[in-house]
Amino acid sequence: VQLQACGGGLVQAGGSLRLSCAASEGTFSYYAGGWFRQAPGKEREFVAAISRRGGITSHADSVKDRFTISRDNAKNMVYLQMNSLKPEDTAVYYCEARVGDVIVTTTAGYNYWGQGTQVTVSS
Repeated sequence: VQLQACGGGLVQAGGSLRLSCAASEGTFSYYAGGWFRQAPGKEREFVAAISRRGGITSHADSVKDRFTISRDNAKNMVYLQMNSLKPEDTAVYYCEARVGDVIVTTTAGYNYWGQGTQVTVSS
């Protein structure tokens, strides 16, 4: 499956963005999805993950209550709604997919990932 993330941009602190991830695979419901981010000089870190049908989600403590992951399998899309953005959220955001239904919070557990989208939050 090929993944393409978009929706990033420059936003002021306290603002919102909605990231979208389009999957090429026609049976995207076979894959659990995840969002990760990587800031300059730092390792890629887990942001959020969602099960195949969207019934189970997980969010990193640093984004809990501010970010929400969701999906629409009919459209082969995964989303990340980001509210109350902070400067420390600045990073390149990547969507990833893994075969199966188990939520994994490490990027090593994913089979597919695409080019990221840059999110920059100004103070």
